[in-house]
Amino acid sequence: MNRIYRHAIIEAALVLVTLSVLAQEKENHWDITKVDVSKLPPAASAQGVTYDKDIKPLFDASCVGCHGKMKPHAGLRLDSLEAVLKGGRDGKMVVPGDSAKSLLVAAAAQIDDKIAMPPKHRPGRPGGPGGPGAPPPGSTPDAGPPPNTPPPGGPGGPHHRPSKPLTPDQVGLVRAWIDQGAN
Repeated sequence: MNRIYRHAIIEAALVLVTLSVLAQEKENHWDITKVDVSKLPPAASAQGVTYDKDIKPLFDASCVGCHGKMKPHAGLRLDSLEAVLKGGRDGKMVVPGDSAKSLLVAAAAQIDDKIAMPPKHRPGRPGGPGGPGAPPPGSTPDAGPPPNTPPPGGPGGPHHRPSKPLTPDQVGLVRAWIDQGAN
């Protein structure tokens, strides 16, 4: 076999292996069976919880900045009941009647760093160590920003506020809503 063909076959095999690994990682990324749901906050005891009355205000305050009509990251919108129930590119995020099997709850509860929403700060991420908006290594708090630094507050500038995670009580309310049928 010619050396060029051998090289092409090896490259093609490497590409296929890489794609297979990436697909497996993506599949496992949102696999609820890989999440310790015993760490979830308990469902709230509130009865008659509805999306419009109780959940939409929480999502509007914490989630819609990244999962709304204008910016549906991963194809997931949380700005309407229909959109929440539809899910996104990674599939359905809510299992009506079973909050412990709903990826939305596990992500909002931030019990697993891989699926936490909003994402927990990591190196290279806005606000994380070494990420945009983080102080440069070796700087002191009184020194001020170095020249030519982007505006504070992340990509949107000073008026852009990073999303705040839901509190355990708010996650409990989302659980109650889902357990009561996600209406």
